[in-house]
Amino acid sequence: MWMKVINDILFLTRFARAKTHMNIFDRYIFKNLLIATVFVAVTLAVVIFLTQSLRFLELVIESGASSSAFWVLTMLALPRFFEIILPLSLMAATLFVYSRMTSDSELVVVRATGYAPSALARPAMILALIVTLLLMGITLWVAPKSISTMQEKREMIKAQFSTLLFREGVFNQVGKGLTLYVRARGEAGSLVGLMIHDSRASGQPASTIFAERGTLVSAEEGYRIIVYEGSRQEYDAEKGILKRLNFNRYTIDLPESDPVRQRWAEPDERTIFELLNPDVRVKRDLESLRDFQVDLHRRIVSPLLAVVFTLIACSVLLIGPIDRRGQMRRIVLAVAGVVVIQGLYIAAYNMARQSDAGLVFMYGLVLLPLGLCSFALSGMSENLRRRVLYHWQGGQA
Repeated sequence: MWMKVINDILFLTRFARAKTHMNIFDRYIFKNLLIATVFVAVTLAVVIFLTQSLRFLELVIESGASSSAFWVLTMLALPRFFEIILPLSLMAATLFVYSRMTSDSELVVVRATGYAPSALARPAMILALIVTLLLMGITLWVAPKSISTMQEKREMIKAQFSTLLFREGVFNQVGKGLTLYVRARGEAGSLVGLMIHDSRASGQPASTIFAERGTLVSAEEGYRIIVYEGSRQEYDAEKGILKRLNFNRYTIDLPESDPVRQRWAEPDERTIFELLNPDVRVKRDLESLRDFQVDLHRRIVSPLLAVVFTLIACSVLLIGPIDRRGQMRRIVLAVAGVVVIQGLYIAAYNMARQSDAGLVFMYGLVLLPLGLCSFALSGMSENLRRRVLYHWQGGQA
């Protein structure tokens, strides 16, 4: 017990000497908040990375694309989710750091030096503003570009490997005039038991190739199948004879992949400049002007949630008397408030697609908590806090 008292006295002395240099405490809190925020954000990003990877796993496996395509697609899908990850990570870090400092009596000592709740919350608000600016860049530019690139790569993979999807035990139509049958797949991707019917050459009789095994290889001109230990047969209708050629090795060129189709870019795939300047020559752009406007408002409002969530956490933990029985009730209250606002915000965004009331609701869910929490932390609410919170605490005791 005496050691704890001595530590508190030393801590109080250190901050009393540094009272004219308030940035010392700010740096101390800021560093802890930054470390906690990065840790939570990375953890959530890994979880989302694993869930999103399942979306592309089937595409990559069936198409035979390289593993690098899988990683590229998954990484390109991540920036869109930082709009949710970063505000929640900052809120969780704020609750953890300030709750831990309260449990360790650090905030008790600092508050005894005359620090107001607004001063205690200053490091968290500085970090929240930095995160908000980062989110602005992500929502307005980085996320749309990454989503657009991801969709283009998906279409490219589908087009490039559309001719390579050989299913076992069925006749695969590989372009016009070329049919391929594969009995089974062997080791290292080899093909076993092949029958290939080729009628692509106009004016010439169709040929049928039987081979014991084969492999799919890439060449400068495209893809080709090399077959081994088989025969090539074709029927000459004019002479009424069947020609047969036995071979040890034979090569069949595959048709080029279909061109990548042109997609209409969804609102979340467009940068802020593309949302503000839709193509009036495109009918679907004119029909989607409402969606463009709503998505533009979302990108402006969503980053502010980082400030709102941080203010909620600070308001719940930093105002009022300190409860020595723990901070669990306050933490639950802050989490519940954030969950309610996040849920209502999603509902307001969906509502905004149909009516302007949804847009008003979106801005209200951000600006109203922003104003109330700022007032609660400021010195203007000190008398009100003492009358309400301290009186309530005394009644509870």
